[in-house]
Amino acid sequence: MKRVLYPGSFDPLTLGHMNIINQAINLFDEIYIAILENRNKKEGMFTYEERLELIKKIYDNYPQVKVILAKGAAVDVALDHNCQAIIRGLRSLSDFDYEVGMQQINKEISHNKVNTICFFADKEYQFVSSSMVKEVFYLGKDISKYVNPTIEKALVLKRG
Repeated sequence: MKRVLYPGSFDPLTLGHMNIINQAINLFDEIYIAILENRNKKEGMFTYEERLELIKKIYDNYPQVKVILAKGAAVDVALDHNCQAIIRGLRSLSDFDYEVGMQQINKEISHNKVNTICFFADKEYQFVSSSMVKEVFYLGKDISKYVNPTIEKALVLKRG
């Protein structure tokens, strides 16, 4: 069974993230979406538990997609769940530079047990990021082109 890990903060999950997940669904038997605690980021829009529930709801009809909460290094989470690879999305050259470095470190830490596979975001999602979605949302603008309706509804409820 080919199992991969897609780690991230997913605050919120965007159509860009979903584009990467949908590409992976066609190639792997199981995809673990790991919502990782990121100590470098300030408090999120959604709690980790809210993100978990929202993403589970979106992928409810995809039994090969598992959504988990995790702490620590993504490579350790991948090893804990018997994932052969970590998948990452690339939008730009800066993403590539960062991912090359992380890939080398993860491969070394895992003693060559975990590889990294990069997917290119489709052109309509190359500029979409969680930070951008939050900024547009806070400005009171339409975000429906950037997030799933489940996420959009949750954001609107959050705003009150």
